[in-house]
Amino acid sequence: MEENNEHPIEFNNRIDLKNLQEAVQQIKDELSKIIIGQQDMIELLIISILADGHSLIEGVPGVAKTVTAKLLAKTLNVNFSRIQFTPDLMPSDILGTSIFNVKTSEFEFKKGPIFSNIVLIDEINRAPAKTQAAMFEVMAERQITIDGIQNKMQAPFLVFATQNPIEQEGTYALPEAQLDRFLFKINVGYPSVEEEVKILEGHHQRKNTVATEMIEPILNAQQIAEYQDIIKSILIEDNLLKYIASIVTNTRNNGNLYLGASPRASIAIMNASKALAAINGRDFVTPDDIKKIATSVLRHRIILTPEREMEGFTADKAVVQIIETIEIPR
Repeated sequence: MEENNEHPIEFNNRIDLKNLQEAVQQIKDELSKIIIGQQDMIELLIISILADGHSLIEGVPGVAKTVTAKLLAKTLNVNFSRIQFTPDLMPSDILGTSIFNVKTSEFEFKKGPIFSNIVLIDEINRAPAKTQAAMFEVMAERQITIDGIQNKMQAPFLVFATQNPIEQEGTYALPEAQLDRFLFKINVGYPSVEEEVKILEGHHQRKNTVATEMIEPILNAQQIAEYQDIIKSILIEDNLLKYIASIVTNTRNNGNLYLGASPRASIAIMNASKALAAINGRDFVTPDDIKKIATSVLRHRIILTPEREMEGFTADKAVVQIIETIEIPR
């Protein structure tokens, strides 16, 4: 046993992950200047960038959902826009509209705030169904079709959206089809007492300093694209692909669930587990990567039966139970 401790198992990566790991750590260091705790949220958001997927962040007001997403965007030297969703928001307010140019006697398309690299949507469940539907194409296909013309989004294109799970007055539940387009649903809780003390100390010491001015950019668009390509090259063995498929298939014939997850969920688990492996310095996926990522990928893609929901059962518990019943590949 002692010899094993002195000589841990070592492996040589096929892919050089040093720069990627250093960049991720630099981003975490930058955010730690302002954000106390919330390590899981930060790591999942970084994974979503590397895996090229959108994230839905849910938590009560004041737990740093918006500020974390905003500061994370600041560490990336790319365009950023923020949209506050409201009940009177129209699709053209987001996508843009065609305006008649008197000089040229032609209609010109004026781009809306969605034409950016990182788009932060505050309180996404405040907008009505018509506006939510306008997000479907751009989130899934990275393009917008207006007046029969396709407008491609410039890479990277990522949506970070927040919502409040408590205050439901004047909100519209997101359609399942839209929820399925989010790689993760990230649940954000309250900080611990120790973390809250550090938050107070930080605010007291910063005085008039604006938080965003303290954050330095780490990555540009080209570097993000390079790291996203590296993630696609991370090795995942066939038995782990079967493991992912077993987890997702189990959601479709599970007695606790009314709706199971789609193949898009399987792809999401695979891509996210590759990014997690790379962040941890491995060029191959392990079962632990899949187990760690599965709940955040699945919790918004499954629906409990009414009976189980009334009993206080949760989607997270359902996912954990499913994972526990499936044999881990060796």
